[in-house]
Amino acid sequence: MKLFVDTGNIAEIEALAAVGILDGVTTNPSLMAKEKEDPTAILRRICEIVQGPVSGEVVATDAEGMIREGRELAAISEHIVIKVPFTKDGVRACKVLADDGHKVNVTLIFSATQAWLAAKAGAAYVSPFVGRLDDIATSGMHLIREIVDIFENFDYATEVLVASVRSPIHIVEAARMGADVVTVPPAVIEQCFKHPLTDIGLEKFLKDWEKAQAARANA
Repeated sequence: MKLFVDTGNIAEIEALAAVGILDGVTTNPSLMAKEKEDPTAILRRICEIVQGPVSGEVVATDAEGMIREGRELAAISEHIVIKVPFTKDGVRACKVLADDGHKVNVTLIFSATQAWLAAKAGAAYVSPFVGRLDDIATSGMHLIREIVDIFENFDYATEVLVASVRSPIHIVEAARMGADVVTVPPAVIEQCFKHPLTDIGLEKFLKDWEKAQAARANA
């Protein structure tokens, strides 16, 4: 399962890329609004760092506007994936852009039928939002299982990109269900590195080593 980070912050992306675990990046208008630089410059720099799929989202709501903005985004880098919202206009734009040869990520997916329609329109990725479903007492991970099953039944090439990830357990469940990608906020990725038993074990190893070195020095 591929790991994308969900951020528009260059420093966060550089830090994770340096570890060697990052496959791609997703951004959205809310994330980009937090950054001071020009969005186009940010996306170009992210593509240079990651050298993998980087989702840049349109802000138009009509199909013609999405298509125009999508083509402008695609011109930034070969690594750009055009992100469009799931609406009728978004699906229409997805079809046109996919037929042009561009990769499209259809976002704001909250049902299996939405994912199915996006796949039929040629989406490279669908982004179901599991955390937001959990927030309204609906199982987000159940939706992932439904989408994975449907795509496997009919051999859709569309990848299931699990979004709105709130905790490491979402990552584990997505991997067990066969999702293709998870896009995760930096803070949640950081949680995946931590376990108290690891810290305790490392501390014990170092103390034992220090004792052994002291004993040798005194021998």
